Amino acid sequence: MKVLPLTALLFVITQACNSQDQTAPSGVAHFNYDRAQPLAWESRSDGVVNGVESQTISFASPKGGRATGMLLVPSGPGPFAGIVLMHGMPGTARQMEGMGAELARRGAVVIAIDAPWARTGSVINWDARDSANQVQLIVDLQRAVDVLLARDDVDRSRLAYVGVSYGGAMGGLFAGVERRLATYVLRVGDGGLVAHFTSAGDPPTPPGVSDAAWQAWRAAMEPIEPIRFIGRATAPLFFQNGEQDVLVPPADARAYHAAAGANKKITWYPAGHGLNQQANVDMYDWLNQKVGMQLMAMAMP
Repeated sequence: MKVLPLTALLFVITQACNSQDQTAPSGVAHFNYDRAQPLAWESRSDGVVNGVESQTISFASPKGGRATGMLLVPSGPGPFAGIVLMHGMPGTARQMEGMGAELARRGAVVIAIDAPWARTGSVINWDARDSANQVQLIVDLQRAVDVLLARDDVDRSRLAYVGVSYGGAMGGLFAGVERRLATYVLRVGDGGLVAHFTSAGDPPTPPGVSDAAWQAWRAAMEPIEPIRFIGRATAPLFFQNGEQDVLVPPADARAYHAAAGANKKITWYPAGHGLNQQANVDMYDWLNQKVGMQLMAMAMP
């Protein structure tokens, strides 16, 4: 496997960004970064279970500090598919270990990163920090793709994204920006944080938030709302939603689906926000079709 460069220095990007998509609308420029900068990769093995090695990882974030998370690597030489896996809110990459390990057992190197707010412990601030965190997340997810592409055991033509809940919502924004993945699986997502807090039945302003703060927050968040970007996605999208979901009401999910282009599949399940086993089976089948994943025979430790 290719060894990534290690350094103790943290890279902090300046306001000048390189141009990765010359034809993109101005909003996409928020998520540009310099791909030539070193990853400053660090990892620690946490052991092998059922043929899958779990690693605690970090790398330099172009928006400052270090992105943290986990890497799950199947045994064998590969080449494997590569999957970027994104958790919900609140949550951390580690909470995705079960799903990540199953994806790895099916033949993928899986990288799951913590959202920036998961590293600070402050999920929603109701100020400009939330916008900065969302931009940083999308940049960090792109760097996670860079991590997969830097590995000799990953097939660069077989990359995918799987996002759950908040990860399903942010996946729509990510799909509108990132062009290197073959498919996106968006599970129980809605159109973004603004959509989530303005759903039918929600109060005019969130509890404890002043009207002025609420309006300023919306003004900062709406330009980077996933529902505004998902229509730019070029890879096929697979939406999975629950008919009895109370956290992402069906009407919100349908609005999110409608904003996407024609290259999509939508499946509803008689389930709540946690979906059901059939949804997992359908996800594995979809990923097998798009990036060539099947359950592998793993040697027990």
